[in-house]
Amino acid sequence: MAETTNPTLKAAAYTAGGTERERVDLPGELFDGTINMPVMHQAVKAYLGNQRLGLAYTKTRGLVTGGNQKPWKQKGTGRARQGSRRAPHFVGGGTVFGPTGRNYNQTVPRQIRALARKSALNARAREDALIVIDNFNYDKPSTKQMVSLLGAVGVTDKKVLILTDGSKPNVFLSGRNLQRTYVMPYADVSTYHVLWSDVVLIESNALGYTLETVEEKPRAARPKSETKSRGAAKAEAKAEKSAARKSAAKKTTHKAATKSAKPKAKAKTAKKPAAKKSAGKKKGK
Repeated sequence: MAETTNPTLKAAAYTAGGTERERVDLPGELFDGTINMPVMHQAVKAYLGNQRLGLAYTKTRGLVTGGNQKPWKQKGTGRARQGSRRAPHFVGGGTVFGPTGRNYNQTVPRQIRALARKSALNARAREDALIVIDNFNYDKPSTKQMVSLLGAVGVTDKKVLILTDGSKPNVFLSGRNLQRTYVMPYADVSTYHVLWSDVVLIESNALGYTLETVEEKPRAARPKSETKSRGAAKAEAKAEKSAARKSAAKKTTHKAATKSAKPKAKAKTAKKPAAKKSAGKKKGK
């Protein structure tokens, strides 16, 4: 049910520019190794249920338009008696036992929500998937800077959750255009968001302590072959496919032309002997 471990957990630390620091000890009050699976399941189920609107609605026979008149008389037709065209067994009739709107909201006690979030963070810390960033000081939104940080940490191809100390619009705007990156304040994070991500990046101030400033190390530039974007790779693949198609079309047209030329040559050779025979007949006369 609930797993606990006493030793203190450590996490990798980086600067906002991507420079690696020494590993730091996570605060023991929050990161004590407790993982409670049933509580996390309850919190995630409640979160997903609260996102649903429950707008599915069907009409019963009393709500469908029409059906006020009796289809045919009660006796004398030989058919079963009917009272309305909007009965459920008629086409266009009402629906029996269909959905008429439902409330999917679930309430979870505050202490259970806190325990579930704590368990989710401990799970990521025990998987070594929690990274501490010293400080997010972005003067302006910069997606390029955010991508360079994710590349330095080595989580470019993973789902990343970035938790900041309070609301920081510049950091949010820097990661908003990245498909697998989500930025939100640490105080607003839920169990679902932590379990959704593969890696969690937390600002050190959000955990209650500050890290000393470290000089940023210049990163080595990657070779051009590695820095090719996906769009460029797709364009190259399309160009190769189109070239292969053109060469195949040329081969087929050449084969068709050679096939059509062979019967013509045979017809010419067949006409020559016939002409010689007619000339011999004339000489015999």
